[in-house]
This record gives sequence, structure tokens and C-alpha cells, in this order.
Amino acid sequence: MKCKGRCISEKLQLLRDHIKNIPGWRSNRKIVVFAVDDYGNVRVDSKAARERMNKAGLEIKSRFDAFDSLENEEDLSVLFETLSSVKDMDGRHPIFTALTVVANIDFESQRNSQSYKYELLPDTFTKLGYDKAWHLWQQGIQNGLLYPQFHGREHLNIKVLESNLSNSEYSTRIALANRSYTSIRNEFFPKLSYTAAFALDDLSEIDRQHQIIESGLDYFQQIFGFRSETFNPPGGREHSDLHSTLYKFGIKYIETPFIKNEHQGNDRYRRMINYTGKKNDQGQTFLVRNCLFEPGSDNSIDWVAYCLKQMEVAFRWGKPAIISSHRVNFCGNIDPNNRKVGLLALKALLAEIVTRWPEVEFKTTNELGNLVNSRRQ
Repeated sequence: MKCKGRCISEKLQLLRDHIKNIPGWRSNRKIVVFAVDDYGNVRVDSKAARERMNKAGLEIKSRFDAFDSLENEEDLSVLFETLSSVKDMDGRHPIFTALTVVANIDFESQRNSQSYKYELLPDTFTKLGYDKAWHLWQQGIQNGLLYPQFHGREHLNIKVLESNLSNSEYSTRIALANRSYTSIRNEFFPKLSYTAAFALDDLSEIDRQHQIIESGLDYFQQIFGFRSETFNPPGGREHSDLHSTLYKFGIKYIETPFIKNEHQGNDRYRRMINYTGKKNDQGQTFLVRNCLFEPGSDNSIDWVAYCLKQMEVAFRWGKPAIISSHRVNFCGNIDPNNRKVGLLALKALLAEIVTRWPEVEFKTTNELGNLVNSRRQ
């Protein structure tokens, strides 16, 4: 009887997993994609900054508040070692599609301004003394272990930030003074997440969001030397009106939830059902993540077993396994044990994948999108 509630929950989750995989593009191939959000984003500057914010009364509400920081040299080097531990049927290592932001708050300029000030990603690495980490980024791309795609210009809602600044909101002032943007209170627009870049309070805000996407995608090309083809918005729920600008600047594939509640402003939403292979009015292809791997989250869950079960369901329906994860699982700047737990789980997952499915193929999101659009099985 002790299992009753949890067993029912597990059965419901399994049913949802099956339903999510019914519609859309199919293939008999065992394709695995790792879509990992939040690369490039500064949330917590350092362990010392987190401790100062704790003393100032800023609440840790999630693991992102506790551990999420810019990827450093050790984060990347140990991640690359883990990814290099296995190969697919073609001799290719697993590759993280790193959904990346290209700008962060310019904390020095922001101190004297109520309007948002940002700096580009390479400048952030330099300011934090992470030049070796930025060099490793380039090596990871060259070695086929990390492949950046567009997550957004920044991982914050500018309307919320500027409102808090104009009202001299306490938690925002303390966080910014510690070169961080976390544990923020949002009293003025409580329906908007302070980290959701494209959340809306009013539809009039879409014009500014078009400009953010345009500049962000241009910055992406400037930084990485190529156009991003995939987009997954920070916090989700971008308005479909933005898809035209995404298309204009090279985005072919949009990651989206199976059930998407699209912001319509004024706390109204439009519910949409999506699936991998569905197209929008621009001809862009939707990709729906159907597996979850968050080993730094709920430690009562065996995340390796959980993800493998979702992969089994995906393959049973002839679907690629698109594994959703976040950088925070592999961050060790604040607590090295957080990174250790995440990477041990990742290594175990990879070993089990290649053992169970020796015919597995590791791909990036845009490679999968190209395959879907080719209509080849």
C-alpha cells in the first residue's frame, strides 16, 4: 500500500510518455539527441557571491539558485571526458547540443542604470577570468562534443528586470551587486518568470522581442562563425509571431513542448499540441523533447533508469530520443559534488545506451531536423 500513490503517478507518467510519442515523424533508427539548456548564462557568479546573498536574506528556491554558474574549465574538461567515454555505431561520441545565450548582464554598467545593459559572451568569459574555459568551448566544438545553438540573447525577462530596477527592488540590487541574477523577487509582474526571456505581460512587447531575436542571432553568428538553425527559448512560451524573425535570420527548427501554452498577454494563453515533424506557417519544423535527464534534481529518482524507460517508449513508437537536460546538472563551481553526481549519472546513462542499443546514432538537434525534413526514415 505504501507504493500506491507513487505507482499511480508512475503509470500516469508512462501513459503521457506513450501519448507524446504517437504523432509525428518516425524512423526505425535509434537516434539520440542531447538538448541541454542554459550554456553561457551567468546566474550565480561564485560560491562567495552565493554566501553573501544568503547572508543578505536572498532565498534559494531551486537548484538553479544554488548551483547554476557559468561553465568553467573543469566543468568542460570533465564533461568532455565523460562524453568521450563511448561511441555510436559510426564511431561518433555523444554530442551536447548546447542551447546557448550570447549575452549577459554587464554588471559594471548596470549599477548606474535603470535600463538593461548587456555584454557579449566572450567578454563575460574574459571578465570572470575564464579564458581557458572559452578556449575549451572552441575545442569542444572542433572535437564534436559540444555544438552551440540559439537559446536567446539573454536568459532574463527585461521587463521584469527594468521594473525591479526602477523600483529599487531589494533582491535585485543585492544579486546584481554580487554579479548574479538569481533569487529575485518579482512583485510587480508576478505572472512573469524573471528568467523567461519571451514571457509577455502585453502583446505590445513583441516588437522589442523581435529586435532581441534579430540582434541575438547576429551576435550568435559573430561569436561562433555560423548561423544557428535551432531555437529553444529560455523559459519557453515564445509567441508564434516571433517565428517570422527567427526564420528570417536562419532558424529552421524550433524546440517546443508537446503541449504549449503560448502567451497572449494579460495572463491569457493559447494551448497548442505539437510533435516532432510538425511545421508552422513559416515552414519551420518543430522538435519535441520526449526524454528527461535531470540528475541534479530530485534525488529520490533513479534518473538513469527514468531516462532509459522514456527512451524505450520513444524507440517503440519509432521516434528519436530527444533528451532534455540543463547545464546546472554538470556545474561544479559552487559545489563540486553537484557536478560529480551529474557526470557519474551521465556516464552510466551513456554506457547503458550503447550496451542496449549498439546501433545507436548520436546527433545534434539540427542534424535531426535535417533528417526529418529529408523525409528519410
